[in-house]
Amino acid sequence: MTLLQSEQKLEIGDRAPSFRLKGVDRKIHALSDIDGPILIVFICNHCPYVIPKVERLSAIQDGFNHLTVVGINSNNNPKYPEDNFENMQEFAKEHNISFKYLFDEDQSVATSYGAVCTPDPFLFDQDHKLFYHGRLDDALSPGQHPNHLEMEDQIQKMFDGQEPADEFKPSQGCSIKWVR
Repeated sequence: MTLLQSEQKLEIGDRAPSFRLKGVDRKIHALSDIDGPILIVFICNHCPYVIPKVERLSAIQDGFNHLTVVGINSNNNPKYPEDNFENMQEFAKEHNISFKYLFDEDQSVATSYGAVCTPDPFLFDQDHKLFYHGRLDDALSPGQHPNHLEMEDQIQKMFDGQEPADEFKPSQGCSIKWVR
């Protein structure tokens, strides 16, 4: 397991790069079909840094009206079969995922966002402009319990018309398993 921290490729105010991906529901989901604010988080099935966050992501989806949460799995690497599409479907059922969970089969979406690790969250406003890119909370290792729910704070700031946090606090997790 290679541990990485998220990096900033997109700047605050940049538009969300477009995507059109298959979800665990077997439907195609496009960014252009999503109205309003969106939280995009690059995740996968096997990462011990992601697994404790999945329930929180569902709680964010269920707790914030007018926000769409999208998990994107870009780990399409034959060396990690636990992250393949079929196992994504099982993972979604097992964890009662209430958010969209999509498969970035050719890894182009992760590349366009500059995602490098899982989890790697990006919060976009109602115009799909980047409001915040950083960690979900201050629990950076599996087994830690968060003291500060930073993503929820940023979502609330966005809905309240406030400015995002100035300081970039990178997420930390497993590297995306690139094929190239």
